[in-house]
Amino acid sequence: MKVFELRPAKLENELVELQPLQAADFDRLFEVAADPLIWELHPAKDRYKREVFQLYFDDAVASNTSFLVIDKASGALIGCTRLYALKPDESSVAIGYTFLARKYWGGAYNRSMKSLLIDHVFKAVDNVMFHIAATNIRSQKATEKIGASKVGEINFDHYGTKLLHYEYRLTKAEYYKQV
Repeated sequence: MKVFELRPAKLENELVELQPLQAADFDRLFEVAADPLIWELHPAKDRYKREVFQLYFDDAVASNTSFLVIDKASGALIGCTRLYALKPDESSVAIGYTFLARKYWGGAYNRSMKSLLIDHVFKAVDNVMFHIAATNIRSQKATEKIGASKVGEINFDHYGTKLLHYEYRLTKAEYYKQV
């Protein structure tokens, strides 16, 4: 596996800019996350509450691989995403812990954001993994739209509770075949 910067200073395309998450970003990111409907299909259905979101945010900052998602046209902060589970021996890294403001669902923003991350990590790895709660049909469909295939099931520890997630894999060869 090539050596590369897992979290560069900035990634951007015509729609979105990804900026490294900082501890000082809590209040403005919580403004986006405070919408209960964002979390209705998520295992942490109460993440719209400040104290619950704080756990997510603290983990995101500690990971040092999380990004704010910015709408380039308006400059608005619209969500957050993360790289995690770098496995050099399997030439893989995972993308997840993602949420977007509802206004940006169903359009080009999720795909645009994921494309930035995928293009970035495929400079160094051959596989991108996604772990999606079994109940989160919307995210499963979005992941399949970018070409990932379900390859297994995994029980994730979600703050002390084991929850069934589906594991999806996107290979570099498959991704660039469709682009």
